[in-house]
Amino acid sequence: MPLCFVTGGSGFVGRHLIQALRRDGHPVRALARSPRAEAAVRAAGAEPVPGDLLDRAALRRGLSGCGWVFHCAAEVDEWGDPARYWQINVEGTQALLDAAAGAPGLRLVHVSTEAVYADGGPMADLDERRPLPARPLPRYARTKGEAERRVLAAVAGGLDALIVRPRLVWGRDDSSVLPKLVQGVREGRFAWVEQGAYLTSTTHIDNLVEGLLKAAERGQRGEAYFLSDGDPVEFRAFFTALLATQGVTAPDRSVSRATAWRFAQLCEWLWDHLPLRGRPPLSRLVIALGGQTVTVNDAKARRALGYQGRVTREEGLAGIVRGPA
Repeated sequence: MPLCFVTGGSGFVGRHLIQALRRDGHPVRALARSPRAEAAVRAAGAEPVPGDLLDRAALRRGLSGCGWVFHCAAEVDEWGDPARYWQINVEGTQALLDAAAGAPGLRLVHVSTEAVYADGGPMADLDERRPLPARPLPRYARTKGEAERRVLAAVAGGLDALIVRPRLVWGRDDSSVLPKLVQGVREGRFAWVEQGAYLTSTTHIDNLVEGLLKAAERGQRGEAYFLSDGDPVEFRAFFTALLATQGVTAPDRSVSRATAWRFAQLCEWLWDHLPLRGRPPLSRLVIALGGQTVTVNDAKARRALGYQGRVTREEGLAGIVRGPA
């Protein structure tokens, strides 16, 4: 079993990935930038490697002797300092690629996102043939797209690397989507866009981990693979069910997409140009990813990787109600 190195191991995806790798018998190291992160990756079953993505000595220590590398670390919030997104998502990815370039026999799996296509336009039935947009939305979408370009440049330089793009990762022990959703509803800040009457793809955390392992085993160098839970579902139906797992009732309030988009544009301008604290109440990225149909076609992963996405939405929702496994 190849030794594995995981970045972002203390996050939602990283924790579940480490646990799965350990169950399969892989020894695992994980980059940890704080004592709290060290404790989290150790609890998941990995050996912590103290340091961050710009600590090249730590990256070399983590990569030494490894066969598989999973790059899960990223700045994922929808708003923040643009320089931080560039530093973590682009410069951090580049530092890891540079360190990996000198490691023989290594395969790198880069965890990306459907958000690389977020430019304000339609995002229905995305597949790997669609080129990245020329003008993606700022911060997260822009820097994750640039990170993909850096990965492909490293592939052209000889690195064995590939890209996996899940859409809307969810599941038990979620420390990302669900807590923010619940908080927004409880604070009265949540509204549907167009009643939520459009389709979305989703990716349960266990299905994402399955796809990451299949990509490491069978993926083709330089290729990208979308992952999902299979057929799309109505956005409102899914998120109503997701909120119900936490005893929270989804509100009825709704706004038009045009109104939401204009409000998001205004909010972004104000927060970009005035010394306002905190984050704006709405961003264009939230509307692009959660206010219209966003579906991905994962046929390539199912065909080429043998990906199955075995956990159904019904099973996943039941698992959240029961709590962490």
